[in-house]
Amino acid sequence: MTDQPPSRRAEYAEATRVAIVEAARRLFSRHGFVGTKVDDIAAEARVAPATVYAVAGGKQGLLRTLVDQWTQAPVVAETLTRHQAIADPDEILRQTAATVRSMREDYGDIIRLVLTTAPQHAEVAQALEVATTRYRDAVRAVAVRLGEVGGLREGLSVDEATDILWFYFGYSGFFTLVDDNRWTYERSERWLAEQAGAALG
Repeated sequence: MTDQPPSRRAEYAEATRVAIVEAARRLFSRHGFVGTKVDDIAAEARVAPATVYAVAGGKQGLLRTLVDQWTQAPVVAETLTRHQAIADPDEILRQTAATVRSMREDYGDIIRLVLTTAPQHAEVAQALEVATTRYRDAVRAVAVRLGEVGGLREGLSVDEATDILWFYFGYSGFFTLVDDNRWTYERSERWLAEQAGAALG
């Protein structure tokens, strides 16, 4: 027995939800979270303001959705799964750097939005806390795997390794190198992997 295809109503509802989320992302990036109104999102998505609340939970619901898209992107779990089949610490770090680069290129606008808005907005600060917990959990998983394959120098704990990895692969690494130093993503990715390896090994 095969699954029934989604009804036309369900397809329309999903298309409407996607349009609202994409409109919010564009407007948040352009005008900021505070500077964007629900009416603006509705106009951009070509729906009624009430639909933005009903379908997406207003601005706060949309922000949570965007944070989920970023922090639960499939590439994170895929990378951690691949690490289980790799015994070379340098390759694990190279793949980690590549994944972080991919996340910056795909979700950098969301990350910047949350980081810059959180100090002035309690609900955004809560979203950042959730995002950071998920992010650090993934970084810790990398540290654990490095420990399993001999990628941590003697006496370096997983907690310490997690902090070191966070220094290189947390929020600031790529933003500093690419935005402030005007490095390419490729150069930044290579340097971060090399420096993290030197700090851990």
